[in-house]
Amino acid sequence: MPVPSASIILINFTTMVIEPELIRDVSPEIDACIQRALAEDLGAGDATTNAIVSPGLKIHGGIIAKQAGIIAGLDVAARVFITLDETVVFETTVREGERVAAGAVVAKLYGPARALLTAERTALNFLGRMSGIATLTREFVDQVAGTSAKILDTRKTAPGLRVVDKLAVLRGGGCNHRQGLFDMILIKDNHIAAAGSLVQAVNRVRDSGTNLEIEIEAANLQDVEAAIALGIQRILLDNMSLTMMKEAVKLTARRAQLEASGNVTLETVAKIAETGVDYISVGALTHSAKVFDVSLKFDQIEATPNG
Repeated sequence: MPVPSASIILINFTTMVIEPELIRDVSPEIDACIQRALAEDLGAGDATTNAIVSPGLKIHGGIIAKQAGIIAGLDVAARVFITLDETVVFETTVREGERVAAGAVVAKLYGPARALLTAERTALNFLGRMSGIATLTREFVDQVAGTSAKILDTRKTAPGLRVVDKLAVLRGGGCNHRQGLFDMILIKDNHIAAAGSLVQAVNRVRDSGTNLEIEIEAANLQDVEAAIALGIQRILLDNMSLTMMKEAVKLTARRAQLEASGNVTLETVAKIAETGVDYISVGALTHSAKVFDVSLKFDQIEATPNG
């Protein structure tokens, strides 16, 4: 069975209801993620549901948070359901990025049983992954509260799900680093080696005519000094000690923004933030976040006269 053409929806956070009349195109990238996820699950069709469930059956249900944490991706989950059937009603009971307790009902659904059962796992996969990322992101953000440091994600995302993963980071209170290789210049050690020197690498970038922001990876204070001399506005401090980071902050004297990177954990992030760096990039946000436990429970069955 082919996947139906997707419909894109927005959450109306004033009324807290996602309604069919709010459907419109807002994110082709997320739509593509949903299409791929549904296609790999559906194949030729939901054999179990189609064999057992009457086409006329309708059900009410609720999505339940089975742990405490930050909810993210309700709109993406809703899109999954509405992609299969535009008559599905999806009502949120919490806001994106809101902290919830274990047992909280985060959304209510009503619609054709076949569509809800078929879309259930795909929708919960998105919601669970995004909420897990948002929950871990919030933990990091809370650790650096009171400092000027911002928590960044990286490109260490699930293949094909970067737009979803990075959206979850935003909803957890973090910030996005570059989306990919196309929207920022980041000169790393291997680029420098290939060019022959840092100066050569920077000159080649500037000679290319690009207007993209340039960031340079620095392994030591000499690299930081060289980047400043070249007029670089953003420097990545790669796996530096806390002492070296503090020296880099003094050395740059706000002439460039500094990003700390490398094996950042919840136990170390506060100390890193206290050095005075502007950004702290954390690959764990997207590559090590534990999936948030959510489930869909049906509580009312409603058959049509011909069901």
